Amino acid sequence: MLTLASKLKRDDGLKGSRTSTTASDSTRRVSVRDRLLVKDEGYYQGGKFQFETEVPDAYNMVPPKVRCLTRIWHPNITETGEICLSLLREHSIDGTGWAPTRTLKDVVWGLNSLFTDLLNFDDPLNIEAAEHHLRDKEDFRNKVEDYIKRYAR
Repeated sequence: MLTLASKLKRDDGLKGSRTSTTASDSTRRVSVRDRLLVKDEGYYQGGKFQFETEVPDAYNMVPPKVRCLTRIWHPNITETGEICLSLLREHSIDGTGWAPTRTLKDVVWGLNSLFTDLLNFDDPLNIEAAEHHLRDKEDFRNKVEDYIKRYAR
């Protein structure tokens, strides 16, 4: 279940989300925090992962900035929350990066895919996690389950 997707639909984008304003309107950002609940499939089943999305004023011309607030053991998410997802890149060689036609719902579905079918071991952000998976899939699964028990319930 994707709670952020339903929230975006219900709130028509950004109404009711947390906002912060700095001295200049040109630097004002909207921050949306919500959880992505992973269905009963794959390594991350049963986990609840919280993400923070900052939507800059230049949105939709530039992508939002997304960070995972839940500690996780994942090839495309660092333990400090950085995320490797091509659609969040402003410029992408393969053409799958951000485009003005993309929406926050695309971001939610992209994040969901990181937990189901887009485990990228060819170009991982968390190299240690990717190498761990290649070296010992069972131990990798055990570490993921340990992280879920500790941080994602």
